[in-house]
This record gives sequence, C-alpha cells and structure tokens, in this order.
Amino acid sequence: MALFIAITPLLFYCYKYLPPNATSWTFLGIEFGENGFQLVSTAFYYYFSKLVPLLLLVIWFVTSKNWWYHAILIPIAMYSFQLYSALNFASKKVDENEILYVIAVTMVVVPVVYFIRLKLVDKHVHGIDLDAMDTELQILKEKEELRKEREKLELRQKTLSKKM
Repeated sequence: MALFIAITPLLFYCYKYLPPNATSWTFLGIEFGENGFQLVSTAFYYYFSKLVPLLLLVIWFVTSKNWWYHAILIPIAMYSFQLYSALNFASKKVDENEILYVIAVTMVVVPVVYFIRLKLVDKHVHGIDLDAMDTELQILKEKEELRKEREKLELRQKTLSKKM
C-alpha cells in the first residue's frame, strides 16, 4: 500500500508519457482508444485525474479510525461519478452533472456523521451517557414501584391492625 501511495504522482502524470498525437495505444496487449476524446493522452488525463484521488480516498477511508471517517464518502462519491462520466464519454460532458448525484449521497452521509458526532460529544464532552441514563431511569422506576408496593402493604397492615 505504501508503494502504491508513493507512485501515485507517477500514475497521475502517466498521460504525459503516452505517445503524442496518438488516437490509440497498446499496452500489454490491451488497446486503449480515445473514447470520444481527441487523443489517448487526453482520455488518460481524465481517467487518472479521477482515479488516483479516488483510490487515495478509498485507502484513507479504509484505514481511518477517526469518528468522522464516513464524511470521506462524499468526495469518494464525487470522484466515482466523475470517473464514470469520463469512462462513459458518450454524453460529451465531463464534470458537469455529477453534483446532483453527490448531493444525494451527501444527504445520506451528513446526517449519519452528525448523529455519530452528537453521540460522541454528548458522551465525552458533556458527560452524558445515554445507556447509563437509561439504567438510572429503570432503577428509579423500580424504586417507585417498590415504594408503591410498600405503601400498599403499610395500608393493609393499618387496616388489619384496626380490625384487631
């Protein structure tokens, strides 16, 4: 993984090492075309300008231990949609309509991250432990029930003592 991270600048600028003015390029028996772009180098520029940050963000998301790591899903979604539009260049639009898809992802991720943050702030900053509060409320309910039972027993004892 460290090697991959170290070579990401080379991957990012690999389009500069492709043959100039080429409309196709063969590498390891696989032929790459311009895919609607004018040159193969332009296509690879768009591919790797989306793929490299996407892979780095995925590595960050997978290895992160912070409470807010779900927020990394927003740029991951953005780069994913941009890479898809670059690979599927039939619409001739790159980096234009992805914001609509990212907004949908954001509407899911932001409440999740806020809920996690709220739980952590309540517990660690304000010292509010919801489980402890639930336990304490349960104990108070049980004490109240016991107090009512004791009052009933005392009332019965008084009525029995009056009868005797």
